[in-house]
Amino acid sequence: MGSREQALAALDAVIDPELDEPITELGFVRSLDVDGGRVTVHLRLPTSFCSPNFAYLMASDSKDALVALPWTREVVVELDDHHDSELINRGLAADAGYRGTFAHEAEDSLDGLRETFRRKAHTAAMERVLTRMLRAGLAEADLGDVTLGDLPDDDATRALLRRRAAIGLGAGPGLPVLVDHAGTTYRAEEVPLRLRMARATRISIDGNAHFCRGLLATRYPDEPSRGGDPVMKEAAS
Repeated sequence: MGSREQALAALDAVIDPELDEPITELGFVRSLDVDGGRVTVHLRLPTSFCSPNFAYLMASDSKDALVALPWTREVVVELDDHHDSELINRGLAADAGYRGTFAHEAEDSLDGLRETFRRKAHTAAMERVLTRMLRAGLAEADLGDVTLGDLPDDDATRALLRRRAAIGLGAGPGLPVLVDHAGTTYRAEEVPLRLRMARATRISIDGNAHFCRGLLATRYPDEPSRGGDPVMKEAAS
């Protein structure tokens, strides 16, 4: 891959923590400019008042992902059109970290927030594969017995495995699918309720993602707003 493609692939790994989708697919990458070892990225969000901690997390993760590429020498990530853009961009430029950027407003680190949304992402991914098995004819009462080895080798299963890994769960074929964030299984009588709760989490994530895409398209009607459409520029490789 060329340098632009490598940079875009790195950004593909940056996830909106609330929507559980790559920022590239959500259309949050406004532009990517590659000039030799210098990379400049501009990000945009659906509204000017999106949560500052989410905004900072995505911008910081974007910079970290690009800095990790072996050929980058200078990485600039800027957030456009947000009420905290100036503060966030100054903090990113100084590598001040979340607390250094927001000072007294940052009561805690982002670690707890990140973990909360990783758990929600795992719950949603778990619900997707189990609901698919229900539609294939499996009885709800048998969902508690489904193991990772019972799942087909497809994108949904691979997504679940990635999300399990993100919260420290194993990927052995004999491990149960329907578990809590610690890997603990549920009693048979709990399965229907746990599945409904997981479905509510998944619907919330999917609904928020759809809503945010609509807001982004409305806010930037003259700019591409779907995944794969950011303005990509490459001055030199």
